Amino acid sequence: MTLQFFDFPAARDDLRADVLAGLAAQPKAIPPKYFYDEAGCRLFAAICAQPEYVLCRTERALMEQHLPEIAAAIGAVDCVIEPGAGDCLKVRALLGALHPDQLVVLDIAGAPLAAAAELLANDYPGVAVTALGMDFIHNLEAAAPYLTADRRLVYYPGSSIGNFAPADAAALLARFRQLAGEAGQLLIGFDLKKDPAQLHQAYNDGAGVTAAFNLNLLARLNRELDANFDLSQFRHYAFYNLIAGRIEMHLVSLVEQTVSVAGQRFHFNLGEALHTENSYKFRSDEFSAIAASAGWKLIRGWEREGFAVQLYG
Repeated sequence: MTLQFFDFPAARDDLRADVLAGLAAQPKAIPPKYFYDEAGCRLFAAICAQPEYVLCRTERALMEQHLPEIAAAIGAVDCVIEPGAGDCLKVRALLGALHPDQLVVLDIAGAPLAAAAELLANDYPGVAVTALGMDFIHNLEAAAPYLTADRRLVYYPGSSIGNFAPADAAALLARFRQLAGEAGQLLIGFDLKKDPAQLHQAYNDGAGVTAAFNLNLLARLNRELDANFDLSQFRHYAFYNLIAGRIEMHLVSLVEQTVSVAGQRFHFNLGEALHTENSYKFRSDEFSAIAASAGWKLIRGWEREGFAVQLYG
């Protein structure tokens, strides 16, 4: 087994600064990357198992169906890089098909990433696994010194790119282009535009798991920033914004209230929303235009039941 784990400096100061700035803004907003504390990671895994949330199952089925074609289109690679790797489950199929020398996984939740990377290293002893506990949105370029191979594939599954507005998505894809190198490739998954009713159900599951996931953000702020949010006074609210082409997730204040966070006080009006996440949906041609603006050239794409995976070089 070959495993290296590097935990980058604590994101606590970033959390404090981002949350205080977001709560002072109008409208109030907090970046979705802060969903993923230990409890948030567990709740997201539970979301993926809900019958209404088919994205994860559809992507897995697409990869299983087309893996030989995808691997053939990629060809030989020495290094696979997965930003936002989480539990490292999705990359396993690629490792078995591509046999790279090195895997580099990045995630803001360092401890869960380290545990998942250890399992990977045990199961794939021929692959040198490097796990970087980092906020890759801020620190992506800091991963470059850990890349020891030249033929690189950036793997970004799960429609995580949908959390970024189109201009921000293009900027991130351009940074992936730099990390991959001139001969590098990008394999990326994204959710396609579809029936708004289906999208609404996916983010408002009957078991309330997505609501618990959303509210857990406030529990994290209570624990880590000495906040005093009363979770019972906020309601999960998610809807599809047809004009913007995105799901929006909010936490809506059920009363007029003032909340203390890290020693500062913030007022919420009755019905005021705290914006916690966007999840953009794309047409295939829309996404390929965004990728092209970031310096990527489409090689091939695959689709299944409203989800797409595309390969770029």
